[in-house]
Amino acid sequence: MKVKSTVTEIQERFDNDVERFSNLETGQSATVDAALAMDLITEAAAAVTPGAKAMLDIGCGAGNFSLKMRQRLPDIAVTLVDLSKPMLDRAAARLGANATTVQRDIRDLEVNASSLDIVLAAAVLHHLRSESEWRGVFNKIYKALRPGGGFWIFDMVDHELAPVQQVMWRRYGEYLSAFKGDEYRDHVFAYIEKEDTPRSLTFQMDMLKQAGFTKIDVLHKNSCFAVFGGIK
Repeated sequence: MKVKSTVTEIQERFDNDVERFSNLETGQSATVDAALAMDLITEAAAAVTPGAKAMLDIGCGAGNFSLKMRQRLPDIAVTLVDLSKPMLDRAAARLGANATTVQRDIRDLEVNASSLDIVLAAAVLHHLRSESEWRGVFNKIYKALRPGGGFWIFDMVDHELAPVQQVMWRRYGEYLSAFKGDEYRDHVFAYIEKEDTPRSLTFQMDMLKQAGFTKIDVLHKNSCFAVFGGIK
């Protein structure tokens, strides 16, 4: 595997990109179906856990997903976790009361057992590197959830079959070019190559099962992006 960005380098990039992650109507523009993903995740999570009181938003960015969740569960207490202090400051200002911020890498975050009803991870898990890191994070989230709680993920995904990966990557490139031109596509592809290590949807579903999640569902998949989750 090529040398990837360090945690500090990733943090610095997001420190300087707050505005792009602050549009509640579009979500993160470089991802396919971001606005749809926000709607699907928050509606599904609220439907599965209607009495949810506590939520963890991993890699919260500017807080879009938590804001959407608050539209469905207005009283839910939110813990916002991100590497970037400017992102956390923006998210906290937008969420207002009953929101706590933690500047931490999820790999290093300590979470009390059975303390959460919902965990969201939007466009963040692709920064995990080794299989042991993936397993450790999924196990940590499982232990932190109360019975019946849900772990909901929206992320870039790789594919098990190389020809399928080529097809999906081409389609993603076409999406980016249509959105802002070929130069923007090349810019996005360059930082993905430098920064990200996505895993396949099947790999992550296996991680959910191995962690102990017995009810797993896929809400949506388009090109290199998927929305899915597991219930404890």
